[in-house]
Formats: sequence, C-alpha cells, structure tokens
Amino acid sequence: MPTEKTVKSALEALNKALSHLDNDVERQVEASRSSTEAAAELDRMIDDRSRIAQELDQAQDRANRLEEANREVSRRLVTAMETIRAVLDR
Repeated sequence: MPTEKTVKSALEALNKALSHLDNDVERQVEASRSSTEAAAELDRMIDDRSRIAQELDQAQDRANRLEEANREVSRRLVTAMETIRAVLDR
C-alpha cells in the first residue's frame, strides 16, 4: 500500500507540474503573440506617420504657392487701382 500511495502521489505531483508548465508555455505564447502584434502595429503607425508627413509637406507646398499667388493678385489689384485713379484724375 505505501508504494501505491507514493506512486499516486508522484503522479499527482507530475500532473500538477505539467499543468504549471502548460500554463507557463501558454503565457509565453500569448506574450510572444502580443509582442508580434505590437510590432506589427508599430510598423503600421510608422507607415501612417510617413504618409501623413508626405501629405503635410504637399499641403504646405500648396499653401505656399497659394500665398504667393495671393500676393501677386494683391499687387496687380493695387496697380490696377492706381491706374484707374490716375485715369480718373485726368
């Protein structure tokens, strides 16, 4: 009888250890999966940042061109008003 209890006790301890090992492995797999997902998300964020930076540069270039065009239109309007005043003053 004592041998049966020892074997039974050893099997229970082995099953308990295997259960702990399974749980640890599962946690490691989940941690690895989370790490992989985080890395993929970081890659997507870097790609988005690059795309947004490019779009911002394009928008800034367009804004600069519009500002220059606005200055040119303003200059031409002033010239036209001065010409009209000169004609009317004659």
